[in-house]
Amino acid sequence: MNIQILTEQSPWFIPLCLVGGALYAFILYYRERDNEFSARLRWMLATFRFVAVSIIAFLLLSPLVKTISEVKEKPIVVIAQDNTRSVVTNRDSSYYNSEYLQRLQQVAGQLEEGYEVKTYSFGEEVNEGLPEDFTGRQTNFDELFESLRTRFTNRNVGALVLASDGIYNRGMNPVYSARNLEFPVYTVALGDTTLPRDLILTEVNSNRIAYSGNKFPMEAIVQANRLKGKRVSLTVSSEGKNLYSKEITITSDQFSTKVSFQLEAGEKGLKRYDVQLEAVGNERSTANNSKQVFIEVLEGKQKILLLANTPHPDIKAIKEAISGNFNYEIESTYIDEFGGNTEEYNLVILHQLPPGNPLNRRKIEQVMQADIPVLFVIGTQTNLVAFNRLNTGLRIVIQGDQQNEALPVVNERFALFNISNSAKSAVKKYPPLISPFADYQMPNSARVFMHQQIGSVTTDKPLVVFNESSGRKTGVIAGEGLWRWRLYNYSQQRNHEAFNEIINKMIQYLSVKEEKKRFRVMAENNYLENRAVTFEAELYNASYELVNEPEVELTIEDEEGKQYPFGFSRTGNAYRLKAGTFPVGNYTWQARTTLGEEVFTDNGQFSVSPLNIETVKTIADHGLMYRLAQRHDGEMLYPANLDQLPDMINQRDDVKTLSYGRERYEDLVSLEWLFFVILALLAFEWFMRKRGGAY
Repeated sequence: MNIQILTEQSPWFIPLCLVGGALYAFILYYRERDNEFSARLRWMLATFRFVAVSIIAFLLLSPLVKTISEVKEKPIVVIAQDNTRSVVTNRDSSYYNSEYLQRLQQVAGQLEEGYEVKTYSFGEEVNEGLPEDFTGRQTNFDELFESLRTRFTNRNVGALVLASDGIYNRGMNPVYSARNLEFPVYTVALGDTTLPRDLILTEVNSNRIAYSGNKFPMEAIVQANRLKGKRVSLTVSSEGKNLYSKEITITSDQFSTKVSFQLEAGEKGLKRYDVQLEAVGNERSTANNSKQVFIEVLEGKQKILLLANTPHPDIKAIKEAISGNFNYEIESTYIDEFGGNTEEYNLVILHQLPPGNPLNRRKIEQVMQADIPVLFVIGTQTNLVAFNRLNTGLRIVIQGDQQNEALPVVNERFALFNISNSAKSAVKKYPPLISPFADYQMPNSARVFMHQQIGSVTTDKPLVVFNESSGRKTGVIAGEGLWRWRLYNYSQQRNHEAFNEIINKMIQYLSVKEEKKRFRVMAENNYLENRAVTFEAELYNASYELVNEPEVELTIEDEEGKQYPFGFSRTGNAYRLKAGTFPVGNYTWQARTTLGEEVFTDNGQFSVSPLNIETVKTIADHGLMYRLAQRHDGEMLYPANLDQLPDMINQRDDVKTLSYGRERYEDLVSLEWLFFVILALLAFEWFMRKRGGAY
C-alpha cells in the first residue's frame, strides 16, 4: 500500500507551518524563562506546543491523504441457462429436468474454486440463478446479451457459458446480437436435432377487424414432419359451429402448405375462431395443433377520402398502407379538384392542408363542419394560422421559418390503441419527419401517440396526437416524410408490415364510431398469457369535462364464476389499472363508479390465449450454437462432455486474475485520531504547566 499526502496549496507553505509553530512556541516560552521551570521541561513544553500548532496550521492547507492499494479481481465466469419450454419438448425431457441440471450445478461448483461464478436463467427475461424447471414461453437472446453488457461493463469477465438449444423466437439472430461481447463464449448444445414426428399449426393470419355481412380472408400455415402419406383435417369453428373444414394430404416427410379461405362475418361483436388440426398418433406434441384468433366484427365497410394539396410521396405511402386492408375503401384527389360531399365518408385525411388559397380553405372548413373524423398530415405547405383556427386539439405556434428533424418516440402510456412489439421496435429506428419549429399547445383531452425526439433529447412535443371533442375525433401527424418510414421498413425487414400496422391502427381508431358515454373503460379484447391485463377509464361530468375524483371499481369474472375485484389508480384526469396476468381462458368484467348521485357502469370481455410459440419449432439449432462459440474464440460442447468445461477454461492464458491500483482520497482533517493527537499534546502541555505552577 502506498500513502501520499497532497495539499491544495503549494508545498512551499509546509515550511511556513513549521516556522509558524516554532515562532509561536518560542514567543510563549521565551517569556517563561524566569519561571521555576527547568530548561529540560521548558524545551519539552515548547516542543508539544510547536507540534500542535504546526499540525493545526498544516490542516489549514486542506491536505488530502492519497492511498494507493493493490486490488486483485478474480475472473468472472458467467453461466447462462436457457429456461424455455423448447428445451424439454423432446424425448430427453426427463434428463434435462433432473440429471442435467445437477451436473450443471456441479460444474459451477468446480469453477468457483478459481473463479467468481455468476449464474443466470433466461427466456423472455433474465433472472439470477439456474432454473428449477423449463417454463419460459419465449426465447430472447438479445435480452440476455444486453443484460450482460449492463451488468459486467469494465469487469474482468473471463468467459460466458451459454447453454441452449439455439431456438429463438424474439429479437435478432444471436450471432449478430452477440457481436459486441468481448470475452470468450462456450456453448452447451441442448435439445434434439432429429426430425420429430409432429404436426404443427405454425401460424394463422387474418385481419383484426371485419365488417358484418362481408367475407374476410384467413390463412393457416401447416407443417408436418415424418408423416408422409397421412391425411389430416383442418377445421375452423366459432361458438360451437363448424365454419370451415379441409382435408390435407401430407406428401413428404418435411411437409409445409398454406391453406387460404374466406369466412363470412356475422353479427357485430368480438368473435373467437378456433383453428384446429386433427391429431395423429405418436406426435411429439399436440399443444401446437391449435390456435385461437380473435376478430372484432364491425358494421359496414369504411370509406376514406384522402385530400392533398399537391403531389407528394407521403400520399402513395398512406394509400398503399390503407388499400392493403380489406376493410377500407380509399379515394384520393387534390383539393383543387374536389367537389364532392365529404359526409359520404367515414374518415377524411388532409395532407398539407389547409392551404394558403382562400377558396380551398373554405372547402377544409366545410370538412370540419361535417360530423366525421379527420386526420391531418402537417407539412411545409400547411397554412398553420388557418390550421390553428380549426379546433383540432393541437395548436402549432411557429417560432420562425425553421424546421426540425423529429425522430418518433412511442408514448408507452398511450392507451387509445396498441401496436405490436415489433412495430414499436421498428419505430425506434425510423428516420425523422420534417416538423415545424414551434410551440405545441394541447388541451387535457389530447392523447399523444408519439413524441418528438430532437437530436438525442426526447421532448414533450407531440409528433402524432389524437383528440376527441364533442364526440368528434381528430388526429394530427405533425410532420411530413412518412414515405421514408415505409422505405426504411422495407430496407430492414423486406416488408411494410410495421408501417402498415401503425397507419391502419390510426385509421381504425379514428374511423370507428363510438357512443358518447360519460363513463367508459378501454381494454384490449385478447391478451397472451404472459402479458399483463390493463384498463384505461375516463369519467365525464355533465359538461363533458374529464374528472377523476370518484373511486372506480372493477370486477373480473372467469368462466367458473370466480371474481377478482380491483380498484383503479388516478393518472392525470383519467384512471388506469394494471390487473396483472391471468390464466388462459375467457373473462368478463364490469366497472362501476358514482359521480354525485349518478351511478355509471361499463362492461366488456376479454380472452387470454396460450403462448405456444416454444412448441412450434422444436428442432434444436446446434449450428447456431457452434457459430456463436467460433466467433467468440470458444468451443461448443454437448451435455455429455460438460465435465470438460473447467479444464478448457483453466487452460486459457487470457482468463486470469487482474491486479490494479485503487486510489482513494480522504481529507486529513476528517481523521478522528489526528484530532485526539492534537488534543493530547495540548492537554499534556496544560497539565505539565499547571503542575509546574504556571497559568
